Order: sequence, then structure tokens, then C-alpha cells
Amino acid sequence: MQQENVILVNERDEAIGTMEKLEAHQKGLLHRAISVFIFDNQHRLLLQQRAAHKYHSAGLWTNTCCSHPAPGETASAAAHRRLEEEMGMHVPLTFAFTFRYRAPFDNGLVEHELDHVFIGYSNHPPIPNPAEVAAYRWSDRTTIDRENRENPEAYTAWFKLIYDKVFERA
Repeated sequence: MQQENVILVNERDEAIGTMEKLEAHQKGLLHRAISVFIFDNQHRLLLQQRAAHKYHSAGLWTNTCCSHPAPGETASAAAHRRLEEEMGMHVPLTFAFTFRYRAPFDNGLVEHELDHVFIGYSNHPPIPNPAEVAAYRWSDRTTIDRENRENPEAYTAWFKLIYDKVFERA
């Protein structure tokens, strides 16, 4: 895994330092993140299945793209960069909201993020990066709701917390 630093923040989203990403997840420290949700003209959400080698939430379904801004990078710039790197897409994005969550994982890591959420619209198919994405699909809210009731462990922790709010804003 390539070493990558994240921006540590306080509860007001003020940067207080940087740390190697894996170490931040091992210590459960609050850091800045981004989540991107792309919808098509049928109001379906583009979901990705995380690659099998990810060190947490591997193989789970989640929003179109999620990652962390690099030190010195804005959340908006990171959202555009990672959407291109993960899904091969160039889409105008609109900032929607931020939220904070903490999710411990079975492997001892803790996702503790102040997440900046962005929404965009496209009818073009993605060109997923196989190093990041195992599969993708377009899905409507009814299907996601049903799957979340029947098999909630198929989705990432952060996605389950925010997809309702995103669908309301999209």
C-alpha cells in the first residue's frame, strides 16, 4: 500500500496536523474525508463495490467515490481528483453537506471522519480503476433501501449513515 497522509481536524473541521492514513485509522483520530455521489437522469445512484484488497470495507458496496484530501488540497479538489482516479469520470460536483462519524472495524481499525459530501450528475458510464473498484452499478433508492434492510453488511458504514440525506438533496 502506498503511503498517504490525511489531514487531522478538530470537530470544527480546522486542520490540526497530518498523519499517515493507516496510522490515523489505527488510532481512530478524526480526519477530513470526501464522499461523492453521482446520479443519472433516472435518479439512480452510481454505486461502487470496493476492491477486495482494501484494508477495510473490502468488497462492500458504497457511494460512487470516497477518499481523503491530501495535505494542502481542498475537499472539492480531492473529490474531483478521486472521482477521476477511481471511476474515470469528469463531472461537475456541488458541495452538499458535512457529517462526522466513527466506525470501528473487526480488524481493529477505526474510521473517524469529518466527511465532505459532494453530488454530481452524469449519464455516462464510468471507467473504473480495478485497483480501486471491483464492480459498479446504477441503483435506485427503493433497491438500496431493500438491500439495506435485507443485507446491511453488504454496504459500508458511512454509506448507510448518509445515503438517505443525499437522496433527499439530489
